[in-house]
Amino acid sequence: MARFEHLEAWRACHRLTIAVYEAAKLLPEYERYGLSQQMRRDTVSVCANIAEGSAKRGPAEYRRFLDIANGSMTELRCLLLLARDLRMLSDETWISVETVRRPAGYLLWRLLRSMDR
Repeated sequence: MARFEHLEAWRACHRLTIAVYEAAKLLPEYERYGLSQQMRRDTVSVCANIAEGSAKRGPAEYRRFLDIANGSMTELRCLLLLARDLRMLSDETWISVETVRRPAGYLLWRLLRSMDR
């Protein structure tokens, strides 16, 4: 397997993690242990599962980790929408994170689908 740092999907998800951490700082203090913490956990989970899966012995195990990463990416999307709709994130902040999340999610999906071949 390729080193995870060389994977375009991992690099995009790493950029997303940084964007989410920055956006989470803008959430209300009372969400410190709620949405903010869960958003950070989800985005770290995406990167970590891509990395961990790339170190596994075979494609079936790797795919399982990519499935987990994809689930975390979907959960993150849900939480970002919730934070926006509750007006905890400004539209501007949400758009800036979504601009990073969308291509990262697409690249993760493509990596996951490549394991089916």
